[in-house]
Amino acid sequence: MYLSVIIPAHNEEKRIVRTLEANAAYLRAKSFDYEVIVVNNGSTDATERIVRDFARNVPFVKIFNTNGKGKGFAVRYGMMHSTGDIRLFMDADNATTLDHFNLMEPLFRQGCDLVYGTRDSRDLKEARQVISQPWYRRLLGDIGNLIIQAVVLPGIWDTQAGFKACTKKAAEDIFSRGVIDGFGFDIEMLSLAKHLRFRLGKIPLQWENDPDSKVSTGAYIQVFKEVFQVRWNLWTDAYGIRK
Repeated sequence: MYLSVIIPAHNEEKRIVRTLEANAAYLRAKSFDYEVIVVNNGSTDATERIVRDFARNVPFVKIFNTNGKGKGFAVRYGMMHSTGDIRLFMDADNATTLDHFNLMEPLFRQGCDLVYGTRDSRDLKEARQVISQPWYRRLLGDIGNLIIQAVVLPGIWDTQAGFKACTKKAAEDIFSRGVIDGFGFDIEMLSLAKHLRFRLGKIPLQWENDPDSKVSTGAYIQVFKEVFQVRWNLWTDAYGIRK
C-alpha cells in the first residue's frame, strides 16, 4: 500500500509544524509506503517557508502551491497530483489525528472505495467531539446538515469532518469531476461517490475543536449555497455521470 496524506493549508504558520511532526511520527512506524503533501493555498504568512524548512529533513513531505481559491480547490489539487493508491486528506490543525487511519485500513481491505470520518454519534455511536464547537456553530451545523440530508445526502449526519480517504480510482473519478472550490466540496465528494456507485465506509472520530478555527459564519452560508449547486449539477448531469 502507498498512502498519500494531503493537507490543505492557508496561513497555517502557527499550527503546521505540530501536525507534520505528529504525522511523521505515525508514518515512520508503518511498513507501507507514504508521502505527505501540503497544498499551500494562497498563504500570505510563513507557511510555505516553514514547510520547506521541515521538508529538508523529512524527504517524504512535499509542498505544492495553489492560488487560494478555497479548501475544496486545494484538496482537489492534492488528490489529483498525489501518487498513492490510498489518498487521504486531513486538516492542518490536526483536529483529527492521522492514527485514525488505523480504523480505515480494514475497511479498504474489505473493498470500500471511500471511507469518511464522522464526529456525530448518530452516524456511529463511538464518534464524539472531545473538545466541542461553540453552541452557535453546533446549531448552524445541525441546521445545515438537515438541509444537506434533504437535498443530496440522506442518512449522513456529518459530511464536513476533515478526514476522508479514497482509493486512487475513486479519487481520480470523483475529483476529476469536482467543481466546488469552497467548504461544500465534502458534500460534492460524497454525492459523486454515491452516484458513481462507489462503496462507502465510515469510522468514528475523536475530534478536538481548535478555538483558532478559520471557518467563519459566512462559510456556513456558502456551504448552504453549494449544496444546491451540487443538487443542480446532479439533476443536469453537469458531472457527466450518465454519459
